[in-house]
Amino acid sequence: MTETGTTKTGRTVYIIDGSRAPCLKARGVPGPFSASDLAVNSARPLLARQPFEPGAIDQVILGCIMPSPDEANIARVVALRLGCGNYVPAWTVQRNCGSGMQAIDSAARDIALGRADLVLAGGAESMSHAPLMFSKAMVTWLGQFSMARDFGAKLKTAVQFRPGFLKPVIALLRGLTDPVVGLSMGQTAEVLAYRFGISRELMDSYAVRSHQRLAAAFAGKRLPEIEVIYDWQGKYYEQDDGVRPDSSVEKLGKLKPVFDREFGLVTAGNSAQVTDGAAWVILASETAIKKYQLPVLARIVDSEWAGLEPQQMGLGPVHAMTPIMKRQKLALENIDYFEINEAFSAQILACIAAWQDTDYCRKELHMRSAMGEINQDRLNIDGGGISLGHPVGASGARIILHLCHVLQQKGANRGMASICIGGGQGGAMLIERDAA
Repeated sequence: MTETGTTKTGRTVYIIDGSRAPCLKARGVPGPFSASDLAVNSARPLLARQPFEPGAIDQVILGCIMPSPDEANIARVVALRLGCGNYVPAWTVQRNCGSGMQAIDSAARDIALGRADLVLAGGAESMSHAPLMFSKAMVTWLGQFSMARDFGAKLKTAVQFRPGFLKPVIALLRGLTDPVVGLSMGQTAEVLAYRFGISRELMDSYAVRSHQRLAAAFAGKRLPEIEVIYDWQGKYYEQDDGVRPDSSVEKLGKLKPVFDREFGLVTAGNSAQVTDGAAWVILASETAIKKYQLPVLARIVDSEWAGLEPQQMGLGPVHAMTPIMKRQKLALENIDYFEINEAFSAQILACIAAWQDTDYCRKELHMRSAMGEINQDRLNIDGGGISLGHPVGASGARIILHLCHVLQQKGANRGMASICIGGGQGGAMLIERDAA
């Protein structure tokens, strides 16, 4: 997308408010909330504090990659449960890890084009509810058995059953594996670690820092976007529950590699946690802001989607951010804060290394020289996916929302949110606010 939200393509698009659910770590059994539960529970307080009724929203857009069978077009299910009414349309988007960002980008396009004035957009994922499925062999056998017309035919089919048919297909693992190149997302991180010579110690050090930063953010009450949510038993959840303030390089060093057990460096400790979560923003046109006297968190300046080799999908952020930097004539020092989703330590560190690599920047990003080095004191300053988790459909929305608050808290002007996307893509969004 070229310069969304600027006068060059249409009306200015503003982010006026947002909220998210705490990220809840998956612990081997389905968690307390479905994806729609998380979306509804985190959006209710957001809508309740607005000066307009839910029915005033022009549309609801939600990113989600694994809705349950009861959540077909999950955005519509959520919109109706939120009381938006029968006449507010809603639709679901799926761009793997970038789904939440895609929802916001899609909303921004419609507002910029004058097709909407108020849009509720975000992402939700309940990864702990990812289904166990029957294998193709089992499904085929069941189909043949059900089609057998008499006892003899059913008996003939029955004796063809094999216990191996019952071996489940784990949807989460299949979904996190690229079917084109046959690599899991963790294996693509191993590819990047090898390409850029990233050590295990460096990965673990980055992971420890992510936990320390998130713990400090909670201690400093710097995460106002999190809403307390309640389950059906009355238990409440008020913060991300995967943070480990006592994490250390020594402790992480004892973990074994997960994706390449013999030679690998990527472990559960330096990878994003599997979590359930949801995040939202409300986007508005200037017309809506004047009509309802709305505050402004930030405005959307530009966005970009990029493709690259699936086996190096973790480099997607540099491929998406670079065109924005070129279009807007920005250098790294012109970006006050970055939020780059932490899928893996290796992936983040590879993105940092790629922008410092002249050869990579010339050949892959079509630049004359290296972009330079990101100041890591301005990158993911309150932690990220490694410490709080990566609920896939929600993460793109979460990093945009949090970046809005970072800019506000720091009195800063310009921020860049970016995310790598399974399958070999990257997404990025540039936002600005008028610094105090």
